[in-house]
Amino acid sequence: MAPHDHLSLCLCDVIRLLWSLFLPCLYLCLVLSALLALLIMGVRMWLQHRRSIRLALEKSPVVAFFHPYCNAGGGGERVLWCAIRALQNRYQDISFVVYTGDQGVTGEQIIDRARQRFNIRLPRPVRFVFLKHRFLVEASLYPHFTLLGQSVGSIFLGWEALCEFVPDVYVDSMGYAFTLPIFRYLGSCRVASYVHYPTVSTDMLSVVRERDPRFNNAGYIADNPVLSAIKVVYYCAFALLYGLAGSCSDVVMVNSSWTLGHILALWRAPNRTVIVYPPCDVQAFVDAPLEEDADRKCHALVSVSQFRPEKDHRLQIRAFRTLLDRKPAGLDRGALKLVLVGGCRNQEDEDRVLMLRGLCQELGVADRVEFKLNVPFEELKKELMGATVGLHTMWNEHFGIGVVECMAAGAVVLAHKSGGPQLDIVVPYEGAATGFLADEESSYTDALERILSLSPAARLEIRQNARRSVARFSDEEFEASFLAALEPLMETLVR
Repeated sequence: MAPHDHLSLCLCDVIRLLWSLFLPCLYLCLVLSALLALLIMGVRMWLQHRRSIRLALEKSPVVAFFHPYCNAGGGGERVLWCAIRALQNRYQDISFVVYTGDQGVTGEQIIDRARQRFNIRLPRPVRFVFLKHRFLVEASLYPHFTLLGQSVGSIFLGWEALCEFVPDVYVDSMGYAFTLPIFRYLGSCRVASYVHYPTVSTDMLSVVRERDPRFNNAGYIADNPVLSAIKVVYYCAFALLYGLAGSCSDVVMVNSSWTLGHILALWRAPNRTVIVYPPCDVQAFVDAPLEEDADRKCHALVSVSQFRPEKDHRLQIRAFRTLLDRKPAGLDRGALKLVLVGGCRNQEDEDRVLMLRGLCQELGVADRVEFKLNVPFEELKKELMGATVGLHTMWNEHFGIGVVECMAAGAVVLAHKSGGPQLDIVVPYEGAATGFLADEESSYTDALERILSLSPAARLEIRQNARRSVARFSDEEFEASFLAALEPLMETLVR
């Protein structure tokens, strides 16, 4: 037999084998699909039955907020408590639940911390559902493929939340988009989301494509073209899944123009997406009069942000060290200090604070840098009211509540030239400047030197204009916008 005849027979045998396997595989896929459909229907019926039992006992519908770190004390938590307060004031006959992963605290302690940290008092009690598996969304659990790991972990955490309590309306207030399809399609809930920061963005893709080492792009990946190409494919695939999950939301609220652009590109739901600027307690600051700071003996540079890697406190410390070396406006070392005010969510954040303290020692500025951790609102207010400069260094900050608070308190703001601060906050107001922007160590040091070299009268003019500009970020503006956005879902509960 000729070689080509033997090859033809082999190919025919392979084709017959594949054809003989086709129908059994097709039947198996159909059977598995049917079983999956039955399983989903069974889960839906079980969860709907649990909701029916709850409604029969309690009578009132329930809105639930998914916020695993509700006791963290950051800007996202201020959004949570202001949102609940607004809804409680508007809808007297609706109950509210918060899914949280905080352990070792009671609901009363969480509410008390919100009152101390944010000066927020709720008109009625809130029920807390304490989740046991929050560690599934901790970044430290996934040293590689962190976005995917945290997203998959959020699915399991969302499933735990849904099994513990089935609400009528579900609001993801912390950015866990992969929980939305669970509550919508398994829990039969109406769902809404408040997006502080897209989990993946085109800016993140650009960083990887340009092989730029950042906190979310390790140096060994940036230095390797093959690994960078693989990470680009990974980000693109993840962005597709993220968009599909987010598109399940009936109402999408975003906190800034920067976030809006990315969410529209990823979730593709323009008719359901609105900007709702986060609430900033500007009223607590604007009542204090602004005066020239000519008699100030020590100029404080105050930063307000959680101790997370993307906040880039290292840049603040390095720029401050360079500033001390320059002795701006003839000020000696003792006339300047850097105050880092922020919250620690977990042990990882506390370890980061220790690292920052070590950096201060290394650079020889430990005696001029103060750390204020998890401070109550009154102490935060005191620090900001005494600040000459409000410092912010996060690249592509989604909004920047800390920036707004600095402006309301009367500090001259120096923020990163990107994201929300550039597009929404530190923008000209009535044709006059409201602050300064920078994007690297040298430009930060130059801007700080310029601010301190201004006359007290010139600084006062910028501070007054900045304070007038932040009225659009007040609690009242947030509550009106939030209630208007969520009204279509709330109407389904009050009919």
